Amino acid sequence: MSGFIGEFFGTMVLIAFGTGINAGNSLNKTLVKDSGGNWILTALGWGLGVTFGVYTASYFGAQGHLNPAVTLAAAVTGAFPFGETISYLVAQMLGAIVGAIIVMGHYKPHFDATPSDQGNGVGIFATGPAIENTTWNFMSETIATFIFIMALNTLGDFTVGLKPFIVGMLVVGIGISFGGTTGYAINPARDLGPRLAYQFMPLPHKTSANWGYAWIPIAGPIAGAILATLVVNLFS
Repeated sequence: MSGFIGEFFGTMVLIAFGTGINAGNSLNKTLVKDSGGNWILTALGWGLGVTFGVYTASYFGAQGHLNPAVTLAAAVTGAFPFGETISYLVAQMLGAIVGAIIVMGHYKPHFDATPSDQGNGVGIFATGPAIENTTWNFMSETIATFIFIMALNTLGDFTVGLKPFIVGMLVVGIGISFGGTTGYAINPARDLGPRLAYQFMPLPHKTSANWGYAWIPIAGPIAGAILATLVVNLFS
């Protein structure tokens, strides 16, 4: 149960931080938007979310994956026991959903104040492409996750000491360098959990959850993570 509890709360913290900065940047009458919020703030918000999510997961005894792509890649290569995989994946998804719901409640007056044509949409919670191109959108998520996991694998146990901060800064770097195409999901739970919450929670001014795109931030990160882990194992 420690792994389940840790991954649940860790992913909840990650998503609360990340979708929180998205909401602050996007919704009307927030102090963030009124002060000219930007992509750097978005990248920092998600990076800090990862940092404190890993610390939270580690405190409860989990490995701090917070990401089904990380868990599956580790399981495929034998670095993580298959018997714990389902527990981790379920915890990550539930944590992502709860983290998004927390942000929905926190920003409720600003959702009320923001029409759908002024930034109130699924993009607060889930990713989408700047240019719609299925092949290259998939490639963007695969490449961004490949780079992320390549670097992550060099850290060993990334839950100790200042390593969670380094992982967070890695996510900031991915966001700044590779996030401009598809929003750098690099994590199926980060995208699917909040997208599900957006679909079913009674938010005002709701638009489409864009389910036609939703498979890309699931399949791309999984492919990139597995490929990166196989390459690291092959050459190390």
